[in-house]
Amino acid sequence: MPHRRWISRSTSLVAAAFAAATLAACGTTGEPEPTGSTGTTTSAPAATTTPAQGTGTQKPTTEVTDAAAKQLCDAIRPELSNFRVQGPTLGRVGLNLIVHPWGLQNGIDVLGNKAVVDTVTVKSCPDVRQQAIEALETPDLAAIIVGL
Repeated sequence: MPHRRWISRSTSLVAAAFAAATLAACGTTGEPEPTGSTGTTTSAPAATTTPAQGTGTQKPTTEVTDAAAKQLCDAIRPELSNFRVQGPTLGRVGLNLIVHPWGLQNGIDVLGNKAVVDTVTVKSCPDVRQQAIEALETPDLAAIIVGL
């Protein structure tokens, strides 16, 4: 009988949350784009990924509050056994599905500074970081952070 690996329910929920957050960040509303209009239309300028200075829009940062650090540790900790069972390939996907929504939620530029994940976990939960590194077979967590 072939051995099947399943992604945990919590990883699936994180994936769904990440997809929703990504769509929200991209401005996708689910409404179709207008096409073929014969009249004159006025549209708002396209959203930019870099906010203008002085607009009050929060720019992504690499500074992490203690609460955000605890949140990341608390999100990784229960997934450690799943990383071990699923193996490094699926486990790495699972870690990315934890880290990216965490970064978006906390205004942290994870892709601009992948090492922030290691910095936070070394300081806040070194045991969790070490177990994740072992389960994911990686020298550090930054090495497996990818753009989704």
